[in-house]
Amino acid sequence: MTPAVWRRSPQAAAGVGAGVLVLGLGLLAGRADVALLGVAPLLGALWAGRPGAWRATTPRRGTALTIEPDGGPAAPGELRATLRIDPPDGAELVHARVFAPGHRTTGVVVAADARELPLTLSTVRTGPQRTFQVDARGHGAGGTAAEDPVGATAPDRLVLPTAMPLGRVPVPRRLRGLTGPHTSRRLGDGNELRDVHPFTPGDRLRRIDWRTTARRSPDLETLYVRRTYAAAEATAVLVVDSRDDVGPDLRTWRGTGPQRVDEPTSLDLARHAAASVAAALVTAGDRVGVDDLGRHRRPLPPAAGRRHLRRVLHALALSSPSGTPERRLRAPQVPADAIVYLFSTVLDDEPVELLRAWRAVGHPVVLVDTLPDVRGAREEHMRLAWRVTRAERDDRLRRAAAEGVPVVRWAGEARHDAPLRLEALVRAAERHHAGAGAR
Repeated sequence: MTPAVWRRSPQAAAGVGAGVLVLGLGLLAGRADVALLGVAPLLGALWAGRPGAWRATTPRRGTALTIEPDGGPAAPGELRATLRIDPPDGAELVHARVFAPGHRTTGVVVAADARELPLTLSTVRTGPQRTFQVDARGHGAGGTAAEDPVGATAPDRLVLPTAMPLGRVPVPRRLRGLTGPHTSRRLGDGNELRDVHPFTPGDRLRRIDWRTTARRSPDLETLYVRRTYAAAEATAVLVVDSRDDVGPDLRTWRGTGPQRVDEPTSLDLARHAAASVAAALVTAGDRVGVDDLGRHRRPLPPAAGRRHLRRVLHALALSSPSGTPERRLRAPQVPADAIVYLFSTVLDDEPVELLRAWRAVGHPVVLVDTLPDVRGAREEHMRLAWRVTRAERDDRLRRAAAEGVPVVRWAGEARHDAPLRLEALVRAAERHHAGAGAR
């Protein structure tokens, strides 16, 4: 433990100066009452500064600070922690300053007693977050001594994204698995009737339809069974484009200015959108996997269940830009017959090329646009640069829509319309499948 460093406070010298000044003004003005006002601070400063008094009243150790975050996973909204202050014997008060990135500094002065102070900050950001930093300084008796500031930093918190209720979301036409919430096009155990067929080896006895058998074969020469379509599950892969993490302010796109904690960035929107889609799929009993375009690491394989949903949220919270990402030579590999959800700002051509590569091998895709609503800049060169960038981006989105890729906007007011947009895509796919079956 580092020994405390206590120093003489300038308050003692300030007391002597103030006392001498007031006493002199009172004597010059012939006012005894004013002169007496300067006697008290002068005597107090001289008494505290007598030989050996400062060393006798100086505490032997420093103020101990500890920051303990609240247990459990963090979510956007409020992050909480507890500040424990343990001042030394002989201190009269402790002055503490609490600050966090993107927040105003808050100061507090408390009596020198062991105590716990609750700390709270508000944020809409997700992923790894820096939280509380505290500087404290103890003051001795009479304010004649003060210690050098001591600090404490809370550990970084991993803020998991929250999910918005969506209802139904698009799933692939071809389904896999032996069980699930959907009806496939192959024979098997399920609830949707396919036909009534004569009994063949391999059919289960419990599938025998005795009414049909009695009507068609009264002498029971032929048994008839009810055949159904098999139940299956869908597989989806959520691909997060973490190469860009931009906010509504164009001045922060160069990475020089701090992002505001009350405005979600494109990566925050991507995490929220992916978490919402994952929650909808897992609730329906489907399988979900996660991949990250910004990092070359092993993707999270598709699986189902609430426990796997926790792993998905953790993987989404860890998705973040890491240096300059390398250009991918091929699209990330996804399981056969899986639908791909791509969450991207579409600020370059790579997302569009990946969509084409997935569609070329038969994967249905959905593009979720996660670029925030950008505010206009005052600088002329930034306005011109944004006009060019926006025109190129709009052209990429139009080409993707013309090639049959559904585009769902997930920023500003459009985020509230996302459930309706996804439901419309589901109904359009159902009408298309029904029409194809009728033909």
